[in-house]
Order: sequence, then structure tokens, then C-alpha cells
Amino acid sequence: MDQIESAEYNGFETTNGASHSDHGWKKVVYPKRNRKQKPSDQTTTANGETHVPNGDNVFRSLEEKAEDRHRRILAAKKAAADDSDDSDPARSKLRSNGYDYDDSDTEAAVGKENVKAEEKKPKVKKEKKPKVTLGEAAAKIDASNLEAFLFEASESYASQPEIQLMRFADYFGRALSGVSSSHFPWVKTFKESPLSKLIDIPLSHIPEAVCKTSADWINQRPIDALGAFVLWALDCILADLAVQQGSAKGGKKGAQQHATSKSQVAIFVTVALVLRRKPDALTNVLPTLRENPKYQGQDKLPVVVWMMAQARTILVNGAVRKGERLIPPPSFEILMRLAFPASSARVKATERFEAIYPLLKEVSLAGVPGSKAMKQVTQQIFTFALKAAGEGNAVLAKEAAAVTIWAITQNVDCCKHWENLYNDNLEASVIVLKKLIDQWKERSVKLTPADTLTLNRTMKSLRLKNEEALEGGAKGASMSLYKDADKCCKVISGKLSSGSGVIKGLAIVAVLAAAGAAAISANPEAIAELKGQVESWDLNKITESVMTAFKN
Repeated sequence: MDQIESAEYNGFETTNGASHSDHGWKKVVYPKRNRKQKPSDQTTTANGETHVPNGDNVFRSLEEKAEDRHRRILAAKKAAADDSDDSDPARSKLRSNGYDYDDSDTEAAVGKENVKAEEKKPKVKKEKKPKVTLGEAAAKIDASNLEAFLFEASESYASQPEIQLMRFADYFGRALSGVSSSHFPWVKTFKESPLSKLIDIPLSHIPEAVCKTSADWINQRPIDALGAFVLWALDCILADLAVQQGSAKGGKKGAQQHATSKSQVAIFVTVALVLRRKPDALTNVLPTLRENPKYQGQDKLPVVVWMMAQARTILVNGAVRKGERLIPPPSFEILMRLAFPASSARVKATERFEAIYPLLKEVSLAGVPGSKAMKQVTQQIFTFALKAAGEGNAVLAKEAAAVTIWAITQNVDCCKHWENLYNDNLEASVIVLKKLIDQWKERSVKLTPADTLTLNRTMKSLRLKNEEALEGGAKGASMSLYKDADKCCKVISGKLSSGSGVIKGLAIVAVLAAAGAAAISANPEAIAELKGQVESWDLNKITESVMTAFKN
């Protein structure tokens, strides 16, 4: 075996035998990375090949690129540190001591010192705005200041009344900004308060001088702009309602969302001021409220009712606008059934309808008594109310009977209509007759002589129907109902007869007036004779004669 000689080089360890070029073994050992050689240190082998002691050209090229990239990173860090960290005492101290703060260990140390320094800094608490009630905030509003503000807004936006109204809302928004939602829980208040209380929210807290200044200014705004303002305000209120409902359903997250929402108290104040002074603003937009789905729904009903409460006077007095009723009879029937469902059908919304029903009923029944249009309305109401009274719902029957009697007193022609519907609505008729007896003192004073005459005829007609049914062999429940109805008719007929003396007295006065009171009063015997004649006349005929004379 050939002798093996060993020679160690910086980059490689080569083993040479007798046949170095052809048959020798070569053992390659990679040097440690910290043995850096100058590029000029090269070794040439026997066959003329050149070797780089610390690796081949490929590895060297990669190392050079890495070093260059590292130098650029360090330079960039140093430049950034010089710009932003000269004020950092920890890093300044490191530089003065000759340390390179870009070293990773140094960076970590400085970071820890900064964290500790920040932890030691006292936390500054945000100042909380003092919470005030609506009354406290409103008491600080100066009426003269408001007047000057509105004058300037009117001058600046003379041709833009919509913007003027927005500025009006902005003023109260700033003045009442300290009132939190906890001091004005309008959703809960609207749900739980009766209608009589809703009218006072929130203007009962606003000074009278501020209300007067606002009213005088509102009175000069065009009705179209006021109507648009009411719709805008309604949108704002419903948006806040959606947030509060989300708070109830979304738990903590929803509560946080509501906590950051803008207070709506200023919107309520301004729209209430508008509706009190110009209720027509609401009546102008009522068709929109009826037709647009976004304003409909049981959850939104309390807001609409609150607005109606503010405009109550105009709603009642203007129940009919341009020939169209705000609440026509079919709509009133729906409202009545919603407010008085059977006990088993009651839902959460029932209480809301009960709360607003008195106002809606007042608007539904408003009108000019005796007018042609009102006679048609009363007959429609009488028809569905009579039927509703006999449906077996005791709560609804009580209200429906009262409405039926109202229709009779408003339009005596409903009595004739009653005769036609009597047999098909026997149970309802019994309920109405009993209700009429219970309310006789209240209702009888509203009856005119002509009404008394018509009602008396109706009672006689109903008694004939009762006799025919009983003689015809009515059985079971029908027999009992007819008997009850007949008793009631007799009682009412008796009450009508007991008032005949008053009617006779009216007849005497009417006849005296027709004959010439001055001439007859001079002859007492003539007066006595005339009185005797009147006493002997048929009451019905004399009443008809008097009423005909007055009509002519």
C-alpha cells in the first residue's frame, strides 16, 4: 500500500498518495465560520486550479450580500433612532457609554425599561361631564339668547326654512347636551304612562318664556317645512328606539352601543314645540305614516301616539280633512278590537292599544252632528258596533254597546236601522238595551223631542218583534233572550213616557209662539182653553207638527 501523506490547508484537508492526481483519496473538512480569510489568500494546486480558503465563490457571494443587507438594516435603525429616540434617557445613556442600542439584547433591555417607566406613570382619568336632569338643563336656557339665535338663523338661511329648523334643533341639542338617557328614559315612559301623561312629556320641564319664544318663531315657518321636520325628527327617534332595543337584546355589547348614542331629548323637545304650535304639521304627514312601512309596527306605535297627543286639539277638531277622515270607521273597528280582545287573546301590545284608544276613539267619533257626512259615519259605526256587542267577548261587548248607543244619540235614524238588524243580532240588542237603561240619566238629556219620538217608536217595534217570536214558538236560548229584550223595551218605553210632560210643555210654548204670544197673553181664558186642547191632543202628532213648523 502506498504511503499516505497528510497536509492540512486552511480550507481543505487533502490526503496525497504516490498517485496524487489519479488515485489519491481526498478528505474535505469545512472550517469554522469564524475563520475569516482575506480574499487575496488563495492556494494553487498542482494541476493549476485555484481554491479560495474559506469556501467557493458561490458561498462567498451569498455572505457578502448578507453582510451588505445587515449593514443597511443597522444604518436604517440608527437613523430612525436618531430621529425619534434622542429624548429617551435610557437609550441616550447607552450611546454615551459606547453601546450600540441596536443590538437585540440591548433592544430588549431598553424595551423593558420603557415598559416599567410607562407603568410608573400615573393614569390620567377622563373628566366626566356632570349629569343633570332635563328640568335643570332647561332652566338655564335664556329666552332672549334663544330669540337672538333664531333671528340670526332666520337671516342667514332666509330662503331655507328646513335648515332654519335644523338650527333650531341644534340650539336645544347644545343646551340639553348634559341630560343623559338615564334622566330621560323615554321608551319606558312611553310604554308605561297613560295618555294624559304623554301630553306633558317633555314640555312640562321647559320654561314658559322659552316655549313662547319658540312658538312665536315656529308660527312663521311654512307648514311644508314643519311637516318635513316632523318626519326627520320621527326618523331620529325611531333610530334611537332601534339602538335601545338592540341594547336589550345584545346584552353588554348593546348597552355599550347605547351608552355612546346621542341623547334624543332635544329632538323630543323641538318636535313637541312644533306640534303644539302647528299641529297641522302632523296631519300633513299622516298619510305618509299610514302608507310607509317603516313607520308601522307595534313597537313604533307609542312614538306615533305621543305625537298625536301633542297635536290632540287639531286632530279632534280636524278629524275630517279635505273630505277624508283621519280615522275612518273600518280603521276604528280594528282599533276597538285590538284594544278589547278576549282575555285569552291578550298580548303585550294590548296594553299599548288600551292606552291610546281613548284618543283614537275621540278622533274617530269627531264630526259635525247632524251633517250628511256624519250621518253616514254613525250608521257605519252603529252597524259594526252592534255586531261586535254580540260576539261573546264581554270586554268588547261593553265598549261596543256604549259606541252603539252613541251612534243612536248622534243619529236617530240608526234606530230604524236597528229594527232591521234586530232579529239577527238579538243577543247584542239585549246588551245594548240593558246598557241604555244603565246610562239613561246621562243619555236622556241629549235626546231632542224628535229623538224621543223616534226612539219610542223603535221600542214599540221591537216589542212587536218580541211578541211575534214568543208566540211563534221561540225555544231555548232564543226564548230567554226575547223575554229579556221585551222587559228592557218596556222599561225604556216607561222612561220615555215619564218625560212626556216636558214635551207637552214644549208643545204649548211652540203653539203659543205660533199663534202670537202677545195677543193670547192678554186673554187668560184663551190660554186655559188652548192648554186644554193641547192636553187632549195626541202627543206624537203635536210633536211632529211642532218639528215640522220649526223646519219650515
